[in-house]
Amino acid sequence: MKTILISRTDAIGDVVLTLPVAGELKRHFPGCRVLLLGRTYTQAIAEACPWLDGFLNYDDLQKLPVAEQVATLRRQHADAIVHVFPNKTIARLAQQAGIPVRIGTRNRWFHWLTCNRLVALSRRNSPLHEAQLNLTLLQPLLPDALPSLHEVTALVRLTPQEPLATGLQQVLAAKRPDQLNVILHPRSRGSAREWGLEHFGMLARLLHQAGHRVFVTGTEAEGQELQVWLAEYQPYITAELTGQLTLRQLLAFIGSADGLVAGSTGPLHMAAALGRYTLGLYPPIRPMHPGRWAPLGPHADYLVFDKPACQDCRQQPVACTCIKAIAPLAALQRIIAWNPSILSS
Repeated sequence: MKTILISRTDAIGDVVLTLPVAGELKRHFPGCRVLLLGRTYTQAIAEACPWLDGFLNYDDLQKLPVAEQVATLRRQHADAIVHVFPNKTIARLAQQAGIPVRIGTRNRWFHWLTCNRLVALSRRNSPLHEAQLNLTLLQPLLPDALPSLHEVTALVRLTPQEPLATGLQQVLAAKRPDQLNVILHPRSRGSAREWGLEHFGMLARLLHQAGHRVFVTGTEAEGQELQVWLAEYQPYITAELTGQLTLRQLLAFIGSADGLVAGSTGPLHMAAALGRYTLGLYPPIRPMHPGRWAPLGPHADYLVFDKPACQDCRQQPVACTCIKAIAPLAALQRIIAWNPSILSS
């Protein structure tokens, strides 16, 4: 295999947990070229991944006439494409481009028409982590046993490609040796069950009282939604950065802080992949539970309320109190156990 395309056109966290696919391909096919076919908003993730050699922008591809879309894929000279995230249009284009090996799941009808390697994969009820499930799609290329979660974790790695702005460097560097720079990312843009602003506010206050420094991140739209909350908890927040950072800048900022607390969001998985201390907050129900979506990294951790059979989680997700049963004090206890000496080494 000389060139392999990985198609993953969904969210940031999903792309981060697809990085082991690229890493495993590099391990088995030394010298191969691995490209990610993804959306504009995930390009910075691809650029920060040491296992990826390039990025093909699906948003740009869609703007072209169909014939030119096919020609663009042909120009990649791909020997194989792995449809990690099923996309009917991409599957059809890959077939028209004549990519020799086209891998997809058996449970998508359009893969039966467009792929020539089909893998039996059911994500919903699987006991495997999302990163391991992604790796099962490599079975036609790599018939070896599925790597353990420990082995997979070593392949989840990001390195910021943009230096942190001088002003932010100075803000982070202003801490005392016994202080932690902790990022709180309270919103999820609907991608995860949320812990709640009251809990994040309480955690900000507890961290401040414990002598640590709190930074809040989020999108510009989230920043607008958080104005009242930010005003209420402003005395406990060192800096509010919602809407002020591009994804490349956010990677650099997270990579320079001590750790991050969030639900199962893109920034949570980014922080874990950057080697930062990471605390994820999860509901216990499948398939949203940490067994499927826990952050993977050398200092990644999570909290989950021990009620895996909770029917309210499924039937009344807004009213369910499982994730809110995680106490801010429990989160604080995990955070104060973080070791700044490890992070600075």
